Amino acid sequence: MMALKDIVYRVSLKSVSGDMNDSVTGITFDSRAVNKGDLFVAVRGTATDGHLYIDKALEKGASAIVCEELPADLKEGVTWIEVENSAKALGLIASNYYNNPSSRLSIIGVTGTNGKTTTVSLLFRLFSKLGYKCGLLSTVVNRIGTEEVKATHTTPDALQLNELLDRMAKEGCTHVFMEASSHALVQERMAGLAFRGAVFSNISHDHLDYHGTFEEYIKAKKKLFDELPKGAFALVNADDRRANVMLQNTKASKKSFSLKSMSDYKARVLSNTLEGLELDIDNKVGWYRLIGDFNAYNLLAVYSVAVELGEDPEEVLTALSELKPAPGRFEHVPNKLGITAIVDYAHTPDALENVLATIKEVRTTNEQVITVVGCGGDRDKAKRPLMAEIACRFSDKVILTSDNPRTEDPERIIKDMQEGVSASNYRKAMSITNRREAIKAALGMAQAGDIVLVAGKGHETYQEIDGIRHDFDDKKVIADVLARLSSE
Repeated sequence: MMALKDIVYRVSLKSVSGDMNDSVTGITFDSRAVNKGDLFVAVRGTATDGHLYIDKALEKGASAIVCEELPADLKEGVTWIEVENSAKALGLIASNYYNNPSSRLSIIGVTGTNGKTTTVSLLFRLFSKLGYKCGLLSTVVNRIGTEEVKATHTTPDALQLNELLDRMAKEGCTHVFMEASSHALVQERMAGLAFRGAVFSNISHDHLDYHGTFEEYIKAKKKLFDELPKGAFALVNADDRRANVMLQNTKASKKSFSLKSMSDYKARVLSNTLEGLELDIDNKVGWYRLIGDFNAYNLLAVYSVAVELGEDPEEVLTALSELKPAPGRFEHVPNKLGITAIVDYAHTPDALENVLATIKEVRTTNEQVITVVGCGGDRDKAKRPLMAEIACRFSDKVILTSDNPRTEDPERIIKDMQEGVSASNYRKAMSITNRREAIKAALGMAQAGDIVLVAGKGHETYQEIDGIRHDFDDKKVIADVLARLSSE
C-alpha cells in the first residue's frame, strides 16, 4: 500500500479530484487486471486506448484513475488525476511504487539499430567475470545474476521493468545492462529511470512502419541521451554520422569510440578471420572470439563503458578476450561435412550487409556463399527489396524465404523482396516459402568449404504465422539437416 501523493511524485499533474492521502493496493494499466483498491492508469497505445476502459476498471473496484482526459461524469469516492502524458506518468508512478530501483543500481542503456543485444550481453558477462552481480534486460533473455527471466519484448513495460529492477537491487545486483529500443523510448517505458550511462551504436533503416519517418526514428533514439542526468556519461560511435545529433541536448559527459574517426576510445582491426578478431584497442593488441568489423565496434563500446565505470583497462581487455558472442549472432553450427553454417539475427539492410561484408573479407573466393533470408510481416515494407539486393550482391546463391510472416501472406512478402533482385542477379536467386525447406535446399547445394548464412531470426526459437507462434529454431533445423546429410 502506498499513498497517492507519494505514487505521483514528479508526475506533471493538470488537475486532481479526490483525496491524495488515500492509499492504493496496486497499479495497473490493463483494466482486465484491476483488483479492488487499485490505481488504473489509462494509457493511449498503438492498438487501443486505455481511456475506453475506465468504466470497466471502476466496475472492478479501481479507487483511483490517472488519465489524460477526464470523463464527463466523475464517479464519487474515486480519486481522479489528470496528467499531460499518461504513458510517461506510468513510468514515474511505477518507479515511485517500487522505491525508485534505478537509484540503487548502475544502469547502462544501449540504443541503436544494430548491436544492442551483443553489447548488453557482453557487458553483462564481462562485469559478471569481473566479480559483480549483474542484471540483464535484452531481446534474447532477462537475467538476475544467474537466474533467467523470460523476455517478451526488447524492453518490458514500465511496471514489469521497475519490478524487475527492484528484484535485481534487492538480490544484490550492482550493475544492470539493458537494451533501449526506439519503441520503448517513444512509449515512455523507461520514464523515471536514472541511467548511469547510455551508448549509441549506430542508426540505419528500420522500424519506419512504426515511427513513420527516419527523422522520427532518430528522434526516438536521441530521447535516451536528452534525458540523461548531469552525472551520467553519453557514449557514441563517432563513425556514425548521427553521433553528434545524439549528443546535441544531453547534460551528460560526452564520450566517443571509433575505428576510423577521432574519438576518446579508439581501436584498429589487425586481422579478421572466421575464428575471430585481432584488435588494437587503445594501443593494446589482443585476440577476441567475435568476428567482423561490426563486432569490433561492439567490443570497443563494451571496453569504453567499463573504463567509464572505473574498471582497470588491462583487466577489462583480458576478460573480454575470453568471452563468446551472444546467441544467434554470427553463430557457427558445427558439422562433419566441412560446411561453414552461420546463423545471424541480421534483419535490417545494414545488419545483413555487415554480416555478408565480413564473410566477403574472410572468404578465399574458392567457396560459394549461399544466403537464406526473409523479411518479417506487418513491418517496414521498404526494406524488403533492399534486403534481397544486398543478399544478391554479396552471395553466389540466394534463397528468399519466410521469416516471421505474422498476419501477412508470406508469398506477398517474398514478392516485395524480389523487386530488389536485378536482371543480372535473376539466375542466382530463388524463392522457397517454407523456411525449413529453404534451409534444407541451401545446405543441400553446399559443398565442403562453402559458407551458408541463414539470416533474420538468430536466437529466436519460434516462427510467427497467422498470429500463432510455432516452434522453429534455425540452429536446430540446420543441425538436423546436416546430421542427415552426413549420414547419407
